[in-house]
Amino acid sequence: MRSRHGWSNVFSGCCVCLASRLRAQSHLRSRSEHTAFHAAASFSTALSRKLCRLVHETMTGANCVTHLQKMFEQEGISEPQHSSEHIVSHVLGGKTIHSIAEEALSRPLTAEQKQKIWDLCSRRLQNMPVQYVIEEWDFRDLTLKMKPPVFIPRPETEELICLVLSELAKEEDVSFSVEKARWQNFHQAAGLQFLEIGCGSGAITLSLLRFFKQSRAVAVDKSPEAVNLTRENAERLGVQHRLQELQLNIISDSQKLARVCGSMDIIVSNPPYVFHEDMSGLMPEILRYEDHDALDGGTDGLDVIRAILQLAPTVLKDHGKVFLEVDPRHPEMIQNWLQEYSSLRLTYRATHQDICGKSRFCVLQRS
Repeated sequence: MRSRHGWSNVFSGCCVCLASRLRAQSHLRSRSEHTAFHAAASFSTALSRKLCRLVHETMTGANCVTHLQKMFEQEGISEPQHSSEHIVSHVLGGKTIHSIAEEALSRPLTAEQKQKIWDLCSRRLQNMPVQYVIEEWDFRDLTLKMKPPVFIPRPETEELICLVLSELAKEEDVSFSVEKARWQNFHQAAGLQFLEIGCGSGAITLSLLRFFKQSRAVAVDKSPEAVNLTRENAERLGVQHRLQELQLNIISDSQKLARVCGSMDIIVSNPPYVFHEDMSGLMPEILRYEDHDALDGGTDGLDVIRAILQLAPTVLKDHGKVFLEVDPRHPEMIQNWLQEYSSLRLTYRATHQDICGKSRFCVLQRS
């Protein structure tokens, strides 16, 4: 777990002076912590009392989860149990609350642990997503660094990875269950070339690079923060030598991208696909902290998707495939669009549903 600046003197006073103490020490913190301090200064008196109880009373990890959950519920914070469990488990050194021994959860928290929990709790109370609060998140078998405003990978995108793997296994006539050894040999030896458009934290690309040990990838994003975070996560996972990160806008820089990346076996993307008119209905956590450019797909949600499909015939090898995560309204719209642009030599192969039964993934192939 990451160490944080200690607040050794913050909690020595009473609740009344909490805000002034926070302001007095705010100049010692980083820019992100500075924001949290000023936000904390505006907390209600009732909330300050609850926070002071966290600091001053003897409290175990299990007690703290319950205390934070009730506080988050009362303050209207989404997923209060989920948030409280992740914060406490992170401070106690576990991935989840269930990975921590009962003995550790029953042990009184130290002053340092309570200070860390207060730091994280104050951020969550400002609707900062818990992934940004604890500064990391698990995606499949990877633990990725997370930083605002880089897009946070969702569970649906884990399903996208499974789809890519199953489609490639199908091409090799490999059964996961019956011929597991053969599949393992294939993924060790396959030297596939992947291109990800809109890499964000690098979740998709890094999952594929970790699975296909001889593969290489190009990861593209218009956001410098996303490109830097993908690079950082690649280095943490030891796959940076097989990855090229590019800060490019797929809409305006497609020709440059085609020259740089060469021939690819697979294009995979979870692009911005939210219809512009639907953006205002997203959760406060998303609107306040995540990069809107990673979400807003334009009037019909297809701005970036169309750019990807126009690029695909240029960079894909013969029979190369495109895997997209989309809005459930998009599969039919994409098929209709392709009928108008038959010269692209792209064949729409399949629509796949997510775990909720929504049409979420599209598979296309260069013919």
